[in-house]
Amino acid sequence: MGSTSAYALLLLTAAVAALVGVIVFAVLRFVAAAREARRRAAGPSTEPMLLAAAMQEAVGRLREQERALEARAHASERLSDQVVAGIQSGLVLVGHEGTVQLSNPAAQRLLGLHAGITAGRPVAEVLAGAPALGDIVREVRESGRAVERRAITVPAAAPASGVRHFGVTASPTDGAGVICLFTDLTDVVAREERVRLKESLARLGELTAGLAHEFRNGLATIHGYARLLDPATVPPGTAACIEGIRDETAALGQVVTNFLEFARPERLALVPVDVGAVIGHVAEEWRPRIEAAGGRLEVSGRFAQIEGDEVLLRRVFDNLCRNGVEACEAAGRPPVVAVSGHLAPGELVVTVEDAGPGIDAAVMDRVFQPFVSTRSRGTGLGLAVVQKIVVMHNGRVRAANGSSGGAHLEVGLPLPAGPPTVPSGD
Repeated sequence: MGSTSAYALLLLTAAVAALVGVIVFAVLRFVAAAREARRRAAGPSTEPMLLAAAMQEAVGRLREQERALEARAHASERLSDQVVAGIQSGLVLVGHEGTVQLSNPAAQRLLGLHAGITAGRPVAEVLAGAPALGDIVREVRESGRAVERRAITVPAAAPASGVRHFGVTASPTDGAGVICLFTDLTDVVAREERVRLKESLARLGELTAGLAHEFRNGLATIHGYARLLDPATVPPGTAACIEGIRDETAALGQVVTNFLEFARPERLALVPVDVGAVIGHVAEEWRPRIEAAGGRLEVSGRFAQIEGDEVLLRRVFDNLCRNGVEACEAAGRPPVVAVSGHLAPGELVVTVEDAGPGIDAAVMDRVFQPFVSTRSRGTGLGLAVVQKIVVMHNGRVRAANGSSGGAHLEVGLPLPAGPPTVPSGD
């Protein structure tokens, strides 16, 4: 009886425990199901929002990086443009297709090109006015080898300015392109030529002054003896010979004297010289003769003071006026001479033009050489003396034919350092 009660109690306890276990399991399943339901209910709206926020943040960072890169690119491009524009040498970049991709302002100025119209044009067309430069570009494109520091001459942008001297370096780029860099060496070449001319004139003076002096003494003796002969006491027909000896020895004596003045070494007496006043004095001396022949002499423009030798400078402009007058008279025209001045960077430029027939092209390159003249009675020393004196003043002189056909002589004299001193009234 007792054991039966014990078994019943044990079975009852087991049943209660099983029931409690089932209840706990059911509650746990219910809680898990509720959590899963809440997660599923919240999932479809939260995940896209988080993903969109992350993508928006990434896009923002990319945009910031893009803006920073664009800013750096623009700054690099501006710096590159400033560097290219600031280069004082000419720069031309030619692409593989043979068109100009870039030309800086210096290149446009040196070649006389209009800004903004070179890009995309064929290089042969852009460099048509500088054929020697075009030849170098073509040589580099065809050979693929660089050209370093080659000296060439090209026509000046202004036709009346002669030629310009360039130093050129050209290198090939990837794809058969060419980058060409050229520097204007015209002033350097002109200074070198002036130095060589000074040295040549000094040597010429040393070698010929003594010889010319002896010639002049001999001619003076012959002329003196011819003067002692009385044409009335010589046989008939001899008088004309005596007069011929006198005339020729006098003419030769003047030539030798002029040559001595040209060859003799000069020492400059440098003082402040009012070039306008010097030209004014020369004009007053020539004006009566010119106006008497029905012509005119005009002086215009702006002049300045320079450091120079007043006596020698007066000889320069006197010779130039003389050449102009004699050229007009030899052509049977009333003498017309125009003298004008203007200030250029670092120099005073004086031009003398006449209404004569101009300078023959055959002697244009030799017009400043001694004894070169287009007139039968000319000695050919006037312009040689002009060049010598101007070069001694570290100046330059150039001969050409003006637009009206007459001779155009241009003299450039260096201005002193600092602002030019312009006399009142000019």
